[in-house]
Amino acid sequence: MPKAYSDYERKRIVEKLKEEAGKCMAQYGIRKTTVDELVKRVKIPKGTFYLFYSSKEQLLFDVIMDLHKSIETAMMKAISELDPETMSSEQLTDILFDFFKLTDKLPILKMLNSGEIEILYRKLSPEVLEKPLQDDNEMVKRLLSVLGIESEQELEVYSAALRALYFSTLHKEETGEEYYDKALWLLINGLVIQLLK
Repeated sequence: MPKAYSDYERKRIVEKLKEEAGKCMAQYGIRKTTVDELVKRVKIPKGTFYLFYSSKEQLLFDVIMDLHKSIETAMMKAISELDPETMSSEQLTDILFDFFKLTDKLPILKMLNSGEIEILYRKLSPEVLEKPLQDDNEMVKRLLSVLGIESEQELEVYSAALRALYFSTLHKEETGEEYYDKALWLLINGLVIQLLK
């Protein structure tokens, strides 16, 4: 019979599983990160893992989503500190560019460019995979609100445009590394100009 955990213990186990899963993903990738390795690091029985997560893929997906959320929160904070009355398209472009560049340096997000991410997509339900799209739409909705833009008419289009920009960061070599940063800034600026018009 599995041990009963207090709410505090449950919270700590989930935090520790996510922490160790992030380290394993960065070190080994998705394919080579195993439940056996995770439970060894967290010092819990293997059966206990399944009290918290139905699969390793669900845990790894949650780690990626938590990272995405923390970056989004920091980005929205930086944008909300701008004065909408005096903000220029260049200022907003610089903030978005800095956050795109930050994600470019994170080893976990870099793996999205590898075939490894397909492991998650194959093993997770369509409902789970739909959540990031919904989260992106909510983020764009908050962004429009912070910028004082009332229209939600193009919400999903702007959300898709930001995703397309993000995925372009995964193809820097194909784009041409020498000019990539300037090209990315121009692309972001074009979207910002459309947002602010």
